[in-house]
Amino acid sequence: MTVWTSKRKRRGRTNKYLNKVKKEKTDVAGNTNMRMKTVQKICENKQLSRPVQKEGKDDISSCTKRLSLVKKTKRNHESVLVDAGGVPKKQRQKVVRKFIYANSDSDDEWTPISKASKKISSEVLKESRESREGEDNTSEPDDVARASSPSTSSHSSRNTVLYSYRRRSSAQKTKDTLHHQGSVDEKKRCHQCSRKDGIVVPCHKCKQKLYCVKCIKKWYPQASEEEIVEACPFCRGNCNCNTCLHSTGSSKTLKRNITKAEKIRHAKFLIHHLLPFLKQIWYEQSKEMEFEASIQGIPLCDFEVEKTTSYDNERVYCNNCATSIFDLHRSCPGCLYELCISCCHEIREGNLLGGADEVVFHYRNKGSEYTHGGDPLEETCELDYSIDQFENVVGWKANSAGVVPCPPKAMGGCGSHALELKRIFPLNWIRNLQVKAEELVRSFVQAPSNQDWTCTSNEMLRRAACRSNVSDNYLYCPTLKDISNEKELAHFQKHWANGEPVIVRDVLDQASGLSWEPMVMMRALYDSTVFKTGSKFSEVKAIDCLSGCEVEISTHDFFKGYTDGRSYENLWPEMLKLKDWPPSANFEDLMPRHCEEFISALPFQDYAHPKSGLLNLAVKLPDGVLKPDLGPKTYIAYGFPKELGRGDSVTKLHCDVSDAVNILTHTKEVMLTEDQCFKLEMLKKKHKAQDEREGIRIAQEDPATAKEIDTRQYDGIEGTNFPGFPCKLFEETGGALWDIFRRQDVSKLQDYLKKHFKEFRHIYCSPIEKVAHPIHDQAFYLTSDHKKKLKDEYGIEPWTFEQKRGEAVFIPAGCPHQVRNLKSCTKVALDFVSPENIHECFRLTEEFRRLPKNHKIREDKLEIKKMTLHAINQAVKDLEELMISE
Repeated sequence: MTVWTSKRKRRGRTNKYLNKVKKEKTDVAGNTNMRMKTVQKICENKQLSRPVQKEGKDDISSCTKRLSLVKKTKRNHESVLVDAGGVPKKQRQKVVRKFIYANSDSDDEWTPISKASKKISSEVLKESRESREGEDNTSEPDDVARASSPSTSSHSSRNTVLYSYRRRSSAQKTKDTLHHQGSVDEKKRCHQCSRKDGIVVPCHKCKQKLYCVKCIKKWYPQASEEEIVEACPFCRGNCNCNTCLHSTGSSKTLKRNITKAEKIRHAKFLIHHLLPFLKQIWYEQSKEMEFEASIQGIPLCDFEVEKTTSYDNERVYCNNCATSIFDLHRSCPGCLYELCISCCHEIREGNLLGGADEVVFHYRNKGSEYTHGGDPLEETCELDYSIDQFENVVGWKANSAGVVPCPPKAMGGCGSHALELKRIFPLNWIRNLQVKAEELVRSFVQAPSNQDWTCTSNEMLRRAACRSNVSDNYLYCPTLKDISNEKELAHFQKHWANGEPVIVRDVLDQASGLSWEPMVMMRALYDSTVFKTGSKFSEVKAIDCLSGCEVEISTHDFFKGYTDGRSYENLWPEMLKLKDWPPSANFEDLMPRHCEEFISALPFQDYAHPKSGLLNLAVKLPDGVLKPDLGPKTYIAYGFPKELGRGDSVTKLHCDVSDAVNILTHTKEVMLTEDQCFKLEMLKKKHKAQDEREGIRIAQEDPATAKEIDTRQYDGIEGTNFPGFPCKLFEETGGALWDIFRRQDVSKLQDYLKKHFKEFRHIYCSPIEKVAHPIHDQAFYLTSDHKKKLKDEYGIEPWTFEQKRGEAVFIPAGCPHQVRNLKSCTKVALDFVSPENIHECFRLTEEFRRLPKNHKIREDKLEIKKMTLHAINQAVKDLEELMISE
């Protein structure tokens, strides 16, 4: 291994360097005598009568005087001079001081003399070059990383050894590598920190990049110096210097090699799954057109809907239910109030479900003492979170002919015009698309099907539940190597179509190894600027898990707490989390390298790839059309292994309208002190007493049965080494605990939460007093006690498992889930839309439109119906082109 060093010029008095030498007594081998022998050799090479005996001012002056006696040689600007005799006195003093100081450094390294001492005569250089050529005729290219042949005792060779190298293995101790250097100042800089004052390790692959030992230890602790020599981080694609972190990156992660056969198979698969929903959309629209034609008294074949003005870069929403309007709708000619055809149908029936009345939530800040189990502040405390309730407006009805009027001003309309039917897509475009799709489906030899796949390998299963008389207690859990087989895509599709989560292990193995360390990500964001505001990411808005409110904190302090932990004044662990970070929709622009790293690690990219996933409906939206923000986004949060019961680092129970994949990229375990552990138990008792005072009684288990319950609850996680599941005694523990509920259990889960909602706390640790929707409110986290109670009363339980670093969790749309962080975790998530779960996207969109008007997730951001139309249209085009080219 070739390692060479350089030192940058230092200014200051001689005593500064002498003091430094005195403080650091040991040299590279831990032996002061060896350092002095090295100095003596240099002095002998310079024809001095005696060497430097010790560190001190007298020795420096003596050495410089004797150097001045050396016969001066003519300086040649065209050659690299070796003798110090042609250097002015002041320069020579710096040479000796620099040498003594440089070789006083410990850490098993020698550092060369400064640039001024590197001047050698052309004659000596020529002699050295001839001796090297005699020993080895082979030479490497003339650049920084080139090394000449080794030399043992040649006097001419010793004259050129002005660079010292890191001590290597015993087999290499006799080999001293010489470097012919061109522009030392430019080429010997560390690529990571751009400094010249440390030992640098050259790369033998690119022969250009060098990394200093200090940066290797700090930023690449998992890599050895030998690995750096073999291929540096830049060559491996995981360099995390400032320049590389903000490079545009390569297009390898954005483009995939897909065969023609795959494209045909996936296009057929899409059309087969999407055709029923295309028929449903056309049926709803044709009914509305028939109704309008009957009102106007003309045949449907002669009826034409007027086209409205719309733009691809805007979303059109129903003013009543906030559902996305993709084509047919009704609009007021006076005030431009717009209504979706679903609301029109409900108004005619006198049962308007969309745009429910607003619900008022009051969460009063009762003080920090209350959040830790104490007494609340006085009732006069100002309300921090409340929503004013709108006055209910009744009487919005259709006339006897079924014409829907514009609503009154209190509801946002004008109340003086009838709503007119409008369209956005070309006339009969959806009908013609349906005809084409049906013709293609009839031409299929056999409809795509993957339902006959059966699991035969227990090594790809992980036990996550203990339900009786069911076959889905085990989750499909392959490794990255397992899914390299093309047949495993069908295996995944079988479980995915059944609404089961999928866990893929070791997904980071196929990535370049870019660091997800907090400091690396913070550096990447510090140099990124929000283009519109020009603001830096020096501060973040984190969520305090105890109060449920946002707090402002510096980015440095947040990440320091991520690594070292934070606590309140009473030593209770402070749990903070960043959601959807960085706070910009364009993650790819702010952190391009990390975005590429995440995409390259995605398994089953036919589904999950955000640019070229053939089975990802979101990819099918044409250019120019406003697309939903599906990520990727990072979720960075603190964590604690024990369940605190209050203020846990959790993502509360919720249900996503689309599919999602979540990769745990980094974890850090934070240990508590003995004082904190003692104080924590005391505060837990205080919390329990507060619950009893307020009538919050959660089923508490006896200590004798608690262990048995935990073993059953987390069977396969603690103490049992099921196939595909880690045993905590020998392997790394997980970073996050997941609970994912089955779709068929959603109704029972909602009933349980409606019945026991007063046993839960939410904002400011206040008890929940009102529920708009038990799942979509995102106000509940079921502790182990609640999960036990849920199974006892309703007979249902979630899939429960731990997610380790490097594992990807696929969550199907429509599956309620919650997460608790057991360590400080960095997770990156991406949403996608698969054809198997599109029915859940339709169902959830309908649920969202029935939420209260002030509900935070009511807005239809996915626009699933518009996405479906564009996806099947693109699939039909692709299939027709592929079949013609055959």
